[in-house]
Amino acid sequence: MTSTTNLPRDPAELTPEWLTTALSKRHPSARVSSVEILEIHHGTNSNARVGVSYAEPCELPETFFLKMLPVDPERRKTILDTGMGRREALFYQTLASDVPMRVPRPYVAELDEADGSFVLLLEDLGPTDCELANPSTGISVAQAFAAMSDYAALHVHFGDEGTRQREAPWVTKMDEASDMGIWMLQFGLDNHRDKLRDPYAEMAQLYIDHRDALDEIWLRGPTTVLQGDSHVGNLFLENDRVGFLDWGLIQLGTPMRDVGYFITMALSPENRRAHEQDLIRRYLEARVEAGGDSYDFDDAWLMHRVHAAYAAPASCPLVLFPEDEPEENKLLSRSFLERSQCVIEDLDPRSALKEFAGL
Repeated sequence: MTSTTNLPRDPAELTPEWLTTALSKRHPSARVSSVEILEIHHGTNSNARVGVSYAEPCELPETFFLKMLPVDPERRKTILDTGMGRREALFYQTLASDVPMRVPRPYVAELDEADGSFVLLLEDLGPTDCELANPSTGISVAQAFAAMSDYAALHVHFGDEGTRQREAPWVTKMDEASDMGIWMLQFGLDNHRDKLRDPYAEMAQLYIDHRDALDEIWLRGPTTVLQGDSHVGNLFLENDRVGFLDWGLIQLGTPMRDVGYFITMALSPENRRAHEQDLIRRYLEARVEAGGDSYDFDDAWLMHRVHAAYAAPASCPLVLFPEDEPEENKLLSRSFLERSQCVIEDLDPRSALKEFAGL
């Protein structure tokens, strides 16, 4: 694994000299003559489209997607505290080329272990046949069924502890949660209760009161590597195949956490209601096809409902309803929160938690 110092801290600091050195680790013949920032967005991270010219003919693309820590010091500290950047950099260094899922191709994945900063230069999906998933309509049912095979292959491969230790020793269970999610949910209940329907509010309160118990319950079951964050805003589509953009929450956990979160947060509520049981059955079949053990459907369905409770903490930033939210974020925010409220209403995770764990 690569550990690098003196990384650029701002997209504007990406020089031809630095980029030539970084690219040469995977592409020794690359000689960058100029770098141009084509688009930039300072949000959760600093993201940019970068144009690159080469001193001589080169097989590398002329545009890339750049991702690094945010420039703002306060936001930078928040992301550093989560460890998301480190996990994503390590994913692109060590696993991206081998996981059985469509992910952006990595060209540079640099990490400074001393301070947690990172620089990712990834495939620019703009010039390809790929498109981002629509936050409102979500992915299609056919695409969701195809993704069940991807999840099964990932989970079966890393279901063996020896394999995890050899190939992904840095992937761990999530660190002890901070109180930020609790604070956000409490703020929503205190200030925006009229925008939150009763089942969601009740689940938010359950998480506030029993966060440690829920975190323990959600870890019960067989352990494997999870993608960890495959909601509709983190997906892209390449014809009938789903691609996975964001790997900052890659972690160890139980498979139904991954599968259930994808089903509930990537499909529209209407498609999810109509097809989620069949999708889970397809996932169980795909596990056997990938050489793994299957589970009893009734057990898997109960776990699906147990993990549906995670919709409340997963959507905790959205209950702040910030007045200054950028217009381009509003559709995803509304769609994410609506999915969260619907899944809690439909799957009754409160009863499932009582049945499964007596909570």
